[in-house]
Amino acid sequence: MNHCKPEVLAIIPARYQSKRFPGKPLAVIFGKPMIEHVVERARAAAILSRVVVATDDRRIARCVEGFGGEVVMTGPDHLSGSDRLAEAARILQLADDDIVVNIQGDQPLFPPEVVEEVTRPLLADPLLPMATLIYKIIRPEEITDPNHVKTVFDRNFNALYFSRAPIPYQRNPEEKVRPTYYKHLGFYAYRMSFLQTFVQLPEGEWERCEKLEQLRALEHGYQIRVAVTAHDSIEVDTAEDLGRVEASLQADDSESACRSSQPGGAG
Repeated sequence: MNHCKPEVLAIIPARYQSKRFPGKPLAVIFGKPMIEHVVERARAAAILSRVVVATDDRRIARCVEGFGGEVVMTGPDHLSGSDRLAEAARILQLADDDIVVNIQGDQPLFPPEVVEEVTRPLLADPLLPMATLIYKIIRPEEITDPNHVKTVFDRNFNALYFSRAPIPYQRNPEEKVRPTYYKHLGFYAYRMSFLQTFVQLPEGEWERCEKLEQLRALEHGYQIRVAVTAHDSIEVDTAEDLGRVEASLQADDSESACRSSQPGGAG
């Protein structure tokens, strides 16, 4: 397939089996399965030409088809979401320069504009293999929490390292100037050709130690451009996280209703 402008599409890996939360994509949030919330938000991103769910589970596939979504069935033995993403991209027969945005199926509250933010670096630089999102940490407890992955990057916004540890480490705690900490958000944009290369790379030592897949790209000498976003994103890891999501959605709905009831508000 030859075309001048790369296609930009989202693939949402979704699996039923999860140690901490089996059936997570089908968990109901305000009357809709979580995967439907994710697809709806992805569809609101104008930059995307297509939104596809990649799964190995017929229950998830039937659910997606039920609300009119597009789904691709992938193999059951993938070790990571990237492997599932790469197989789905091959099934879809994407061109080498097409851009695949990996949207996690457990982030039902992400603002659609972050999709353009993570994609923009690849559209601006045709030689760039991949990009990802980071967010300036506001809550101090996230700095030491290993579930919130920290990152450092150079002045050209190329990632230097990702870690579950607090990086940078402040050697002298008495210093008045505190370092700025950034956490990694699980949104990636890959060029199709690099995505297929990436999943063939052997696991690196850093990745094995930190259990962070993106370190494989850095250890093998590939560039990852980071885009700083103003939007945080709530991930659903456990059933308890659903309460946070519902509370956030309720707050958003209340705020919208308040704005529309003001003089001159939408209506």
